[in-house]
Amino acid sequence: MNNSKLIAHLGLLAAAVALTACGGDSNSSSNNTEAPDTSIDTPVAEAPQTEQPENEDVAEDARFGAFKVGVLPDTQGGSDATGQAHVAMHPMDEVLKHQLAAGVDLVIPVGDLTDKGSAVEWEEWTSVARPYKEQGMEFLPVMGNHELNYSYTTGWINAMREFIPEDAVHMPGYEWVNYYVIRENVLMIGLAYYNLPLAIKWIEQVVEENRADVDHIVVASHDGLIGAKYGQTREQIVEGTKDDDWVYSVADEIRAFFSEHDVIYVQGHEHQYQRSLIARDTAQTSFPSGSTPEGGNYRMNTYTQILSGNASYKGYEFRYGERELVQMIVSQKNATMSKGSDHFDVNSSVLAFDNDRVDYSSFYAEHTAQNNNADQDFDADWHLMDKFSRTTNRCETVVYPNNIPEGTRAVMVFQPMYETDFCLADDGSAARLVGGTNDTFNRTDSCTRDMGFLPGFSRAETLTDLTRLAYQWLYQYHESWTPNLNAGLRAIPDGEANELLIPEVTVDLKEHVTLSWMQASDDTASDILIVSGTQNQTGMYQGDYGEPKNMQTDTGLTVKDDDGNDYAKPAVTLPATATQSWDISDAVADPYAVAFTASADLSGDSVILAQKSGDDWQPLADASCIVDGMWMQSYVTTPPVRDGACAEQPLLGYDSDDNIWWTVLNEDAELALISR
Repeated sequence: MNNSKLIAHLGLLAAAVALTACGGDSNSSSNNTEAPDTSIDTPVAEAPQTEQPENEDVAEDARFGAFKVGVLPDTQGGSDATGQAHVAMHPMDEVLKHQLAAGVDLVIPVGDLTDKGSAVEWEEWTSVARPYKEQGMEFLPVMGNHELNYSYTTGWINAMREFIPEDAVHMPGYEWVNYYVIRENVLMIGLAYYNLPLAIKWIEQVVEENRADVDHIVVASHDGLIGAKYGQTREQIVEGTKDDDWVYSVADEIRAFFSEHDVIYVQGHEHQYQRSLIARDTAQTSFPSGSTPEGGNYRMNTYTQILSGNASYKGYEFRYGERELVQMIVSQKNATMSKGSDHFDVNSSVLAFDNDRVDYSSFYAEHTAQNNNADQDFDADWHLMDKFSRTTNRCETVVYPNNIPEGTRAVMVFQPMYETDFCLADDGSAARLVGGTNDTFNRTDSCTRDMGFLPGFSRAETLTDLTRLAYQWLYQYHESWTPNLNAGLRAIPDGEANELLIPEVTVDLKEHVTLSWMQASDDTASDILIVSGTQNQTGMYQGDYGEPKNMQTDTGLTVKDDDGNDYAKPAVTLPATATQSWDISDAVADPYAVAFTASADLSGDSVILAQKSGDDWQPLADASCIVDGMWMQSYVTTPPVRDGACAEQPLLGYDSDDNIWWTVLNEDAELALISR
């Protein structure tokens, strides 16, 4: 951190006093946003000619069967009038019913199965889970803080022994609480609350021993390094105890290892839904990925973190905002039935693995149940709220909202355009995104919180120490060359109260867009390209407690810039296609363009670019509607003139000089060349 900036930063004590608490009024801002100029007609560069490696180890037929994993969030139900705690049986049953219907093979309950670990609760939980187990669903339960705090270990083992798989391999010294199983080509590791730092060496050993036999790694625990309300980095590092380094010493190692191995990390604890990318190093040095001629495709230095949501009778607010230094939030939804939120959510998420492919879908259903009484029972009305599809052979980028304040220094990762490097297929095909901007995005508020320290006890000895730790581990310090798009000041020292304020902030969510390749099928002439991540946001805006807001009329929360001036993110005019619904089943993506370079042996006379619809492949347009010539970026907003009969068909063109097919789409898609 620049010393002069830090001094100025620490000097803004008066500004801190003016901070409002959660739910404070917002002020308007004169900041304007301009879309980047896409009017320049830029031809698509020719894909690099590379020698494709032979896939000698990959059989023509699938090596593994399909396998589905369901995630069951916290099911703690609270206590009745007598003080007896209960399991939230109604939401729990609805989640398991939904996942059984979805064909889930194994369910991961991610901790806080109970509220107080009592015999009554264990009987309730097992009574709901057991019928599903008897129908063939496996379980991989992990211990939450409410089991750790209220239930003897033997109580956990006695209740969960019948659910923990018989072939589970247990961590020495942590049997029955940390263990793993392998199903098909998926390694699943379950960890008790706060055990991630303790178990990382064992996790590394397990992965090393099994890496050659698996394509996917799922690590499940109750909590994680980065949270929406909690998070071990804040709790044990920034606000940690002096010389207590059990998290401090391995946090970077965990992020690096999980990023290297493309881990999908699922957790509970937060009673809200959030999906993020967690950076190996920092978010602003996690560059978009692509390919190199010799090394082929490479991924971003990040891993996927999923806060699984809620299956209880309580919901949590969004605290502390986005941890911009290491986190990029791509999906967020909470419901607290308080402070303007009139319901809870129950959440069900499914990971479907099929060889090197994974399809993820997450659902929500609103309810107002608060106990297990018969009159509180409900039939969940499930809605799709988040999804992705990808393979292990992919390229990826984070597409920022087209809402970056004018004058912000261009940073390599601040990309609101759908533009990528080449992503190479095994058959000699290549693809890249070549146009469009992210004009449709979601927005969420957090609330003001504070952090404290106690000299001699806490890691921070002074307020300056605490501020440094916050910017070292959580928040992007704002400089012109490292802008913080959420606020100029994300951590404000309050000298009068002798505490660090983390002000409420408005976060515009990013898109995680991936280009993935699959081998050709019997119906395609080329390998198959999966484009994913373009239609997960619809223009929704929620407050910190999940209360509805409208980003077309409501400005963001008032924050301070690095000069102490008030400003707020302006209201946004959304495209007419923005549905402004949490249900994304009919979401419309902002128009984006794909360029698909065919292998040298496939000419435009013999093949046409097609999209998979259901189980069938359909040409994107009739042959008579194909535009002859190179791609121009202006086509996103001003397409070339075509015959009137082509108006309802996607824009499709072919550049015969470079053997490139190009198209403009408004949804995620699976694309391939098929024979004419």
